[in-house]
Amino acid sequence: MKTKHLIDLEALSTEELMEIIALANDIRENPAAYAERCRGKILATLFYEPSTRTQMSFKTAMLRLGGSVIGFDNPQNSSVAKGESLKDTITVVGGYADIIAIRHSMEGTAKAASLYSAAPVINAGDGGHLHPTQTLTDVVTLYNEKGTLDNMCIGLCGDLKNGRTVHSLIKTMSHFKGNRFVLISTPELTVPQYIKDVMNASGCRYTEVSSLAEAIPMLDVLYMTRIQRERFKNYEEYEKQRGVFVLDREKMLRARPDMKILHPLPRVDEIAEDVDYDSRAKYFVQTVYGMYARMALIIKMLENADGKPMARKLSTHHIRCTNPNCITYTEEYLPHLFRPLGGDMVLCQYCEGRNLI
Repeated sequence: MKTKHLIDLEALSTEELMEIIALANDIRENPAAYAERCRGKILATLFYEPSTRTQMSFKTAMLRLGGSVIGFDNPQNSSVAKGESLKDTITVVGGYADIIAIRHSMEGTAKAASLYSAAPVINAGDGGHLHPTQTLTDVVTLYNEKGTLDNMCIGLCGDLKNGRTVHSLIKTMSHFKGNRFVLISTPELTVPQYIKDVMNASGCRYTEVSSLAEAIPMLDVLYMTRIQRERFKNYEEYEKQRGVFVLDREKMLRARPDMKILHPLPRVDEIAEDVDYDSRAKYFVQTVYGMYARMALIIKMLENADGKPMARKLSTHHIRCTNPNCITYTEEYLPHLFRPLGGDMVLCQYCEGRNLI
């Protein structure tokens, strides 16, 4: 792998992504051959936000590779509770561990962490922005369950605005030929503009609809997501969106026999439990594919590790990102990094928020 840090799956070429999928499948078929691959290596899991599958699968992945794990799953049990900055935490932990997986509620945190870490940083979810290792899980699952990553009609349903797994999946699947998307959400929860920009730039066809029942007959893949209560400003706004989209046996009668159902989990009320027994439901086996995907990623990233912070000349822009969920709002020492979009518009390199100059 050419990239030291994995902040966005866009950092990987299609060839590198396929190599990881192939390695994940080889590990799944020959686990004993990889049992000592990371002996003597340490993974740090820094989870500022709750997690079950992502945190446990990272830990399990490293342990199955023969490595060790340090870290925290509650920042209140660390010096973060005393006011320690992200920069200082990452600088210290980057000296202890060989690789770091970080999850945080603020968008762009993994990018910020990569500026100061001697160890490779993996984005394990940054607010409502991205979740690249979930997308690795998704593509390993799709490749094995569908036999291809091309020419599919992919439906994404639920909270498409705040769903970082949705954003990462669309970005990645846009690179494979012939894929098209059906975006199933309420008007309030449609995908952000920067994700539409990705689809437009890649030439991917997409449609926006508000009915799961009407969309389901055309789908090769249905990616269900929960309405993310923690991303709403208040409970009343959440209640207005909750329960709008529910996948049940009645809707499954309208689906193709070979359609596959994925979900990043946790599930709340958006998939009825009786759907679990449908052979097309792949969301639990998806979690196992995720462990192998993360094992493969850890191996590949450690091959590229040099134990040194990345040398970079950072130029702070005179404007500040206007996204209140951007990490630059809580870590005010961070350089203001933007990429020009043309005209008087720039894109924040942390959270991908659009800003006027």
